[in-house]
Amino acid sequence: MKYNGRVIDIHSHVMHPESISLRAEVAKFEPDFKILYEDPSSRLASTEDVLSHMDECDIDASVLLGFPWRSERLLKEHNNMILAASQKEQDILFALPCIYPFSDNAKDEAARCLDSGASGLGEVGLYERDLDSEYIDAMSPVMKICLERSKPLMLHVNEPVGHDYSGKAPISIKGIYDFIKAYPENKIILAHWGGGLLFFDLLKKEAKNLLKNVWYDSAASPYLYDKRIWNTAVSIVGADKILFGTDFPLLKAKKYISEIEESGLSTSEMELILYKNAESLLQLQTEF
Repeated sequence: MKYNGRVIDIHSHVMHPESISLRAEVAKFEPDFKILYEDPSSRLASTEDVLSHMDECDIDASVLLGFPWRSERLLKEHNNMILAASQKEQDILFALPCIYPFSDNAKDEAARCLDSGASGLGEVGLYERDLDSEYIDAMSPVMKICLERSKPLMLHVNEPVGHDYSGKAPISIKGIYDFIKAYPENKIILAHWGGGLLFFDLLKKEAKNLLKNVWYDSAASPYLYDKRIWNTAVSIVGADKILFGTDFPLLKAKKYISEIEESGLSTSEMELILYKNAESLLQLQTEF
């Protein structure tokens, strides 16, 4: 079924200009950046690249993500960059700034960004470890800030099995589940189909209720999953819990849209996934 409606991409990466022009140097002191982007073939995008992608693929609005820099300078400058872009391009660009959970300033930076117009926080994650108890505890002040302001947090997770790739962290289903169990009232977006956690919504006890405030985005889906994931995910968690995200510049939107159109989903289901859920969850003020 051809889709002719609105599209909001909630998972677009833009990088700090310094990390683009000085990739090798930045990788020397930023271990997470090194894992993901030290390879020169790994794509890095600017705000202008995102706008071009939107024009090319008929995307009405995009959500720009921050990065969990350990350098407080890079973190703040990157967050300021995407906040400024969202203020300059109101109605079409929105910001999810990031924090590094083990920073002494994580709570203050989260509050500053949310009070400066951010739609939430993201994509928060580590790439060298599981979501263990130390990580979960460190996130407590940030999760409290998000809960108080009723803003979602996008968490980087990935599937614990399958092929290896740059940035695939040693994250377990139990780690993801324990994180949500620690913050059940928070609105949480799990990137990359939740690393497969959505399948456990079929469990008869505890899980379905615990996951009530969890949404799943489709970032990198054509790279990771068979296209049957769209129908399967809708049948398990419902179209109202799925958010369209491309993981740009890793992949462009056209491949995703083609898969969705071929999935057999109804127009109303596609509308929920492709823009309505994002508008509601992120409280986006758009004028299409």
